[in-house]
Amino acid sequence: MPPRIVQLILFHSRSPLASLRREEDGQGLAEYALVLALIAVVAIAALALFGDKVNSVLSTVAHSI
Repeated sequence: MPPRIVQLILFHSRSPLASLRREEDGQGLAEYALVLALIAVVAIAALALFGDKVNSVLSTVAHSI
């Protein structure tokens, strides 16, 4: 049986790697970032497609007020 100090060194050397394997916070953050990027792309595409139509509708409403 190894001495106690060797057991402690082995435990602490493996501990950071084991905690990285168990944590999934980074994965969730990456998924939220991907969803946010997708929403941004869709919003920019919608603005490019419908921007002129929305602008004309809003201008008509503003002139009628």
